[in-house]
Amino acid sequence: MGKRSSFERRAADFYPTPAKAVAPLVPYLRGIRTFAEPCCGDGDLVRHLESHGLRCAYQGDLRTGQDALAIDSYGDIDAIITNPPYTRDLMHKLIVHFGRILPTWLLLDQDWVSTLQAVPYLAHCSDVVTIGRVKWIADSKHSGKDNHAWFRFDARHKGVTAIHRRNQGEEIAAPRRTGVCEQCRKAYEPQRSSARFCSHACKQAAYRKRLSVTANVTPLRVTPSVTPIATPTTLIESGETFRYVRHADVERFMADGWERLPALDQTHHGEYSALMRRRTEQD
Repeated sequence: MGKRSSFERRAADFYPTPAKAVAPLVPYLRGIRTFAEPCCGDGDLVRHLESHGLRCAYQGDLRTGQDALAIDSYGDIDAIITNPPYTRDLMHKLIVHFGRILPTWLLLDQDWVSTLQAVPYLAHCSDVVTIGRVKWIADSKHSGKDNHAWFRFDARHKGVTAIHRRNQGEEIAAPRRTGVCEQCRKAYEPQRSSARFCSHACKQAAYRKRLSVTANVTPLRVTPSVTPIATPTTLIESGETFRYVRHADVERFMADGWERLPALDQTHHGEYSALMRRRTEQD
């Protein structure tokens, strides 16, 4: 409970962690698979985190005889995640103790970070995820009067602290789209649902393949009446010549016997040029 609350504080600061207080943290737990909860109470935080796919490898509480300050290792896990007691002297000891063992996420009142007593610990605080006010008592009509946040402490961290606003990480947590490139057949993450290729190079390669010259292609013959343009795409196949020309030159090419064709499906050439065809004589 917050310092401005008129409710009598519970023994040992026992306030079960609600699910809404956990959800904003989840996007920032990427890479964490197993965790320890050394101030677990009745196990609410453990259940919320496991519902998001994490696995609790250790849970204990002072009320059941497990003193977190007396434990120096939790085995092969990725992090410590807990909602510790807010009695300042004990809380500060836990911050230092946990941070020396593993990267640790602690749910604390957000005003703490603005006090002088927090200064010695902030050098090893790498991230803060704000969550706003928390409704600590499930059947209460009111939320707590203080804002809260998740603080990540790591004795190895030295530098700035990143502040993440509540719900800012939802986009990170959203499921990723996956696709298979039609050209190289490799999996990739498309930016649009209509994307077909993993890169511009694969897109161009696919279009060149569709316009590739077959074995019966004859050498290109450019007549004097055709004025070359910069970097044309020109192919001769089965007595027909194809090329892209600028839109401004379409009428001149049509007057010279060229026929305008629809652009290849999905090609970007149509944005700035037109596909033309002219039948040619065969030797």
